[in-house]
Amino acid sequence: MVARATIADVAREAGVSVATVDRVVNGRLPVREDTARRVLDAAHRLGFHAAGLIRSRLREQLPEVVVGVLLQRPDVPFYADLTARLTATITGSRLFRGVVRADFWSVDDAEDIAARLRRLGRRARAVAVVSPDHPAVAEAVADLAARDVAVFTLLSDLPTSARTSHIGIDGRKAGRTAAWVIHHTALRPGRVGVIVGSRRFQGHESREIGFRSYFRELAPGFRVLEAVVNSESDAATEEAVVQLVEAYPDLVGVYLAGGGIAGAVAGLRRVPEERRPALVGPELPPVARAALSERLLTAAVCEPIDRLCERLMELVVLSLEGEGARLPNHVTLPMDLFTPENL
Repeated sequence: MVARATIADVAREAGVSVATVDRVVNGRLPVREDTARRVLDAAHRLGFHAAGLIRSRLREQLPEVVVGVLLQRPDVPFYADLTARLTATITGSRLFRGVVRADFWSVDDAEDIAARLRRLGRRARAVAVVSPDHPAVAEAVADLAARDVAVFTLLSDLPTSARTSHIGIDGRKAGRTAAWVIHHTALRPGRVGVIVGSRRFQGHESREIGFRSYFRELAPGFRVLEAVVNSESDAATEEAVVQLVEAYPDLVGVYLAGGGIAGAVAGLRRVPEERRPALVGPELPPVARAALSERLLTAAVCEPIDRLCERLMELVVLSLEGEGARLPNHVTLPMDLFTPENL
């Protein structure tokens, strides 16, 4: 039977005295943060029974920081997952006691989004937001900046004069990658559909630009159709896919640049197998993963959500420390590309 770790064991492992470990465990006298961290790390390594208590003691000494999060439609699996991962990252910070204030918008109403931003900014030190680009939203972001509230745009950008930093993949490269996939998986040249969530999402616009530029430059035998706007609705996306297939017998590919992947998959299931175009999506929730596994979905060009959360926390910390000059204007993340062969 392995002996239970003692305070003396923790002290030896951390390179401190038994009295120091006792102070950290019981909170009797202040201990330097780096020393307390060494004690906590040693306690974890040894499986010390009071490791959880030490963590709680350290957390009590951290300053509380409220971070606002404004995202789209909590009923959509992608945004529900993003909310959960952002919350876990923020509340798990070892530098402050992170408190998340999350809000959501469902309708593309710029005045409503701006009002929600201002409400979050009244209570938060920093705000992360996914929003369409609109002057009313930019004005709200500028109001927050004037009150020293850092604003970080995720996935889709806003005017650079308004927000603090943007975090996301390169939209043009994502679009060109989607085009490359369709070019190399389509059985023949033909028409290609593209579906965007909104004309005001910069992220969707840049993906569409990259998508079209690839075909103009490298595959002129393909013809990219006028974009369909789906408001990131699964029902609208399903109908859009079916209508594209019915309207264009030579349709060979569809690129979904925004939300609605479950609807796109449902649409493909409604058309004859021999008429199904290659489909590239922007995310990989369970329904898309299953479709990719059965080769109904051709590929997914995705945002790396875990890396996005990590980079957001790094920038929040810099903003709290007053290191505005060190905050990058853009943080470009490497995209994740999933195919049936690398699930």
